[in-house]
Amino acid sequence: MSDFRIKQHPILPIPEAEIIEFYWQNQKITAHSGETISAALFANGIRVFGHHHKDQSPQGIFCANGQCAQCMVIANGKPVKSCMEKIKADMQVFPANGLPELPLVSNPPKMEEIKKQEVPVLIIGGGPAGLSAAIELGKLGVKVLLIDDKHRLGGKLVLQTHRFFGSSQAVYAGTRGIDIATKLEEELLKYKNVEVWVNTTALGVYSDQYVGVLRDNEKYILIKPKIMFVACGAREKFLAFSGNTLPGVYGAGAFQTLVNRDLVRPAEKLFIVGGGNVGLIAGYHALQAGIGVVGLVEALPDCGGYKVHKDKLHRMGVPIMTSHTILSANGKDQVESVTVAEVDQNFKPIPGTEKSFVCDSILIAVGLDPVDEFYKKGIQYGIQTFVGGDAEEIAEASAAIFSGKIRGREIANALGLDVEAVPQSWYRTSEILKSRPGQSIPEEELEYQEGVMPVIHCTQEIPCNPCSELCPHGLIHIEKDDIRSIPTFLGNGYCCEVCEQCVAGCPGLAITLVDYRNDINEPTVSVPYEFIREPLQKNDTVTAMDTEGNLLGKFEVVSVHSIPESDRTLIVHIQAPREIAPHIAGIQIQDNQISQPMDHYVKNIEDEMIVCRCERVTAGEIRSLIRQGYRDFNEIKTVTRAGMGSCGGKTCTTIIKRLFREEGIPDDEVTDQTKRPLFMEVPLEKFAGVNGGQE
Repeated sequence: MSDFRIKQHPILPIPEAEIIEFYWQNQKITAHSGETISAALFANGIRVFGHHHKDQSPQGIFCANGQCAQCMVIANGKPVKSCMEKIKADMQVFPANGLPELPLVSNPPKMEEIKKQEVPVLIIGGGPAGLSAAIELGKLGVKVLLIDDKHRLGGKLVLQTHRFFGSSQAVYAGTRGIDIATKLEEELLKYKNVEVWVNTTALGVYSDQYVGVLRDNEKYILIKPKIMFVACGAREKFLAFSGNTLPGVYGAGAFQTLVNRDLVRPAEKLFIVGGGNVGLIAGYHALQAGIGVVGLVEALPDCGGYKVHKDKLHRMGVPIMTSHTILSANGKDQVESVTVAEVDQNFKPIPGTEKSFVCDSILIAVGLDPVDEFYKKGIQYGIQTFVGGDAEEIAEASAAIFSGKIRGREIANALGLDVEAVPQSWYRTSEILKSRPGQSIPEEELEYQEGVMPVIHCTQEIPCNPCSELCPHGLIHIEKDDIRSIPTFLGNGYCCEVCEQCVAGCPGLAITLVDYRNDINEPTVSVPYEFIREPLQKNDTVTAMDTEGNLLGKFEVVSVHSIPESDRTLIVHIQAPREIAPHIAGIQIQDNQISQPMDHYVKNIEDEMIVCRCERVTAGEIRSLIRQGYRDFNEIKTVTRAGMGSCGGKTCTTIIKRLFREEGIPDDEVTDQTKRPLFMEVPLEKFAGVNGGQE
């Protein structure tokens, strides 16, 4: 079988791994010890993990987060989620075709009493908010139990290879997400009063104020906290379009998990839907991993993410089509192409604007929903409950870090500890970090061209200040009281000493240097570069791009180097004419040919699009019931089973609500579905304490 492992990466180390063998449909193939079944299958080019029992449609990975069952396989005779189960030597793995049969039990197993314990503070979620709260409480000596369903702490930080925005003083701005996760984890482990359970999932909050958790994914335990802090982050929104369940249609988190955690290439040609920060960043991660990005569509007239993220894709050679939407994913057993169209002011596709592009994967990044079920249940059942990070409000990870710090102090106060109240300045900083992008201004022409001139291609108000902290002479200015201001250069061409720290350290890679000292007519431009697909060398020819992705010409590379402070960012020196040099913002990475549309488009059938992935319920079925007068989610469940599948209605609920609105039914006329535990499906033997919860 083919090898789809990432062998080189500009940011991530490629560790040596122990090679083991396992069997897929009785065929022996190899895996890396310690990786998940899904990673091992993807590394061998396997995308279809089974077929649905209802219509035999192909099933593949979607969330890579254990919250659905699209990736189910049969491993050593048991149905398991391949994204959560680790591969083992000689494991026999088969696709889950239809409804799996459970193994027969000849003798009643031994059952044990469920363990109960009480804790002062329970933190659910070991991402940026949960870690920061635990650290704050750890400093104060509070006894804390922190649980997380992954094998390591950090949440989505462990998938982020880019430098973070925000405040250098408050939230590690200028540091890569993967490194922030390590810093927070190392800090937390200093505090012996904080107990950490990884591979542990919160399953439900109950009316007797106990929280059911599955420790090590095996042993069921009931935890009774005095205070609970919910920091479970967010889940990705689903999108209804024809072919939306084909293998190869991923959530952005799943894609980043496969690429940046598992180090496998889930695509050769990727198409992105959604121009928020998540989609824009995932596109950059794809390029770093050697994956072609065919294009990106955004339904709004402009991308909602940071302009510097959009500009990075532009100048790498990725076309961004705003006021466009996806109509269909096309293919038989997996994605083979995508069809998109322009939309009008009401976001309706405009007939005659359809285009199709060849691709093998589609990344869906159309927003996030807070994972706040435990918070709502905690409040309902009288547990003193706090919420932070994306579970409270969708924002950047830097905001989640700081909100966790605030909640930690608030929890300490709620416990009656003699500690200082949260300073008002913290709340102010928190609000700034949660800010949406502000105004953009056009790039200004340099007033004079001599000496060495930093060119700041960051022209949008966003919360970010590392560039002002990096300049040793303080020549880049950002308002200290409000880091959302656009950076400006204070000096003149002779003040810059060409340390290039701003070039290498800008989180948006949005600063270049133009050096006129050696040749005023052919100055040298310092450009940040984070790719190894084609390692650049002196005398190579590259295509220079401006901020908007316009080609400026082909120029010779003078040198490629790094500086001690570069943190894996290379600096490429190219020479260009005086009138062009200040406009150079980056180097084209991929050829335009990858983004050319097909000579015909593939038609879509709207009412056949799947709304409920788990139970294969279509939009047409739901529309029919709405038109018959159905207004209660629970009634729709009984007829179609929509919302009754493995994900517990996490992906289909927002889509069905949207269908009600499209049919002219206001939200206040719709009865929402009853929210019940469990958060995710669990074998019954775990609740019974079978064999002490062990196999």
